[in-house]
Amino acid sequence: MGKKSIETLVGVFVLLGILGLLFLAFKAANLGSFGGGDTYTLLAKFDNIGGLKVRAPVRSAGVTVGRVTKIRLDTKTYQGLVTMEIDRDLPFPKDSSAKILTNGLLGDQYIGLEAGGEEKNLSPGDMITQ
Repeated sequence: MGKKSIETLVGVFVLLGILGLLFLAFKAANLGSFGGGDTYTLLAKFDNIGGLKVRAPVRSAGVTVGRVTKIRLDTKTYQGLVTMEIDRDLPFPKDSSAKILTNGLLGDQYIGLEAGGEEKNLSPGDMITQ
């Protein structure tokens, strides 16, 4: 092997290492998907949001169905108001409930959606009351 081919292989190896580090950084920051996709907005109020963060996953039955987009304080009820973007092709019944759950013992927090049994679905901008 000549000197040029070794330098080329080292360059390719370094480039792959940088791409791997970028991939890990995006995964750690929950930026795995760049496109917003087709979503609708749901709201939920909680007495205590704990360590919930913006861009935290919203899951149903362990499957990620959306992301938290905004967390603020409702000045009328003094509860945490969480805004979520849910995939448009996954409608949830009006009597669905939302809980803040923890991933493992020391893991990040996420919102767990549990589907109800009502026939009517939540509309964009609706508040989850349970």
